[in-house]
Amino acid sequence: MIGISADFDPLHKGHVKLIEKGREIAGKTGKKLVIYLNKDYSANHAPFFASYDARKKMALKAGADKVIPIEGLHYRLTLAYTVPIRIAMMIEDGITDYVDAANVSPHFIKKEAEYFAKRGIFSGIPSNLPNRNVIRWFAVNEFFQGKYKRKMKFHIIPELTENGSKISGREIRKKIIENNLEIPEDVAKLLPETTTKILEKELKKGRAPSKRNLNLIKDKMNRLSRADLLEIAYLNANLINSMIKWRPHHTENQIWATFRKAGYGPVLTRLAMSSMEMNVTRKEVYDLIGYYEKKGWIPPDQKRKKIIQRAWFISKNIKKGYTSKEAHKKFLEGHIPSEEPERSLNAGLSLRKFETRKLREGTKAKIYVKEDGVISCQIKDDIKIKSPLILPGAMATYLRLIIDSHIIPFNSRLIKKDESFRIQINIG
Repeated sequence: MIGISADFDPLHKGHVKLIEKGREIAGKTGKKLVIYLNKDYSANHAPFFASYDARKKMALKAGADKVIPIEGLHYRLTLAYTVPIRIAMMIEDGITDYVDAANVSPHFIKKEAEYFAKRGIFSGIPSNLPNRNVIRWFAVNEFFQGKYKRKMKFHIIPELTENGSKISGREIRKKIIENNLEIPEDVAKLLPETTTKILEKELKKGRAPSKRNLNLIKDKMNRLSRADLLEIAYLNANLINSMIKWRPHHTENQIWATFRKAGYGPVLTRLAMSSMEMNVTRKEVYDLIGYYEKKGWIPPDQKRKKIIQRAWFISKNIKKGYTSKEAHKKFLEGHIPSEEPERSLNAGLSLRKFETRKLREGTKAKIYVKEDGVISCQIKDDIKIKSPLILPGAMATYLRLIIDSHIIPFNSRLIKKDESFRIQINIG
């Protein structure tokens, strides 16, 4: 089979060229052309403009033989995870040829991809690298040859341009919205007639554009405590403190500004917003990655154990005088910690006498990071008690790195040791 992975939101003439290339290969080989179509959220973690059913019709009308929905990934995982998962899925489905488009040469893509494939690292691909997602796909495909003893053959065609610029689905959607949800003439020129007809029906019936549930996102940003927000995937401590600082949030622009002030770029912002919208917890993401680890679809550098090892290694090396950046570089160079990371930490508490009389062993505690960066906990039993955690420097750094990992879950409870209360923190 021949495969194409796509959003098609909406399917435009650039996408038609992909399908035409797929049909050309199909004509020579007798194989079927299959579109792996993202269903619930786009590959860049945004809600779709057009519905899945509409986009599926567009693909079939344009010449696809079959459309397979991809769902449950793009509001839970970054591209560094979803690309390996989708490629492994396609290889196991029997896809032999893969079609994509780029504005750089196949030679450039192959050369850049080899670097990442050899290292087995598919996260952190520089944002200034042209067509970096095509490079990621190519690199992961090369990497999986070791597992499957086969790989998909890539067919890279030039990106279709209009007046010297790449045809952009984002620009198409923007112009339709600006034109009171009617397809303007200059946009219609970029769409095949079948897409135009399908999209006009969607617009007329009010099924497009779909929108985020901003009220739900605002409610969480305005109402939840620091500790509760930390349970949501892709929210780190700096972002949460930014949310608290700039409450209340009333508009989408305010939401984006809060993320930006915390150092989040557009892609991570969309993922975090989708995660909030879909109530995705760290544990849910952690378990999902574990499921795909068992299938052998997660590259070694991105496995959960490796993320925890990295946090442990960096914290230990910071104690030795290295900077975080230097320690991270050492880890990437293959300096693996000789000891296994601690998965259970015991932290002291700063309590007053009357508070200790109110506490019970086994009570759940919630971790959060104060605006001054101090890792603290909140205990709610008969009364609400807040206390900074007392940890050795390296352990505090380790825990903070786990907190800021976006996806590693942790939980904590009260324990009694030597007649005093402590917090036991379990990681993973």
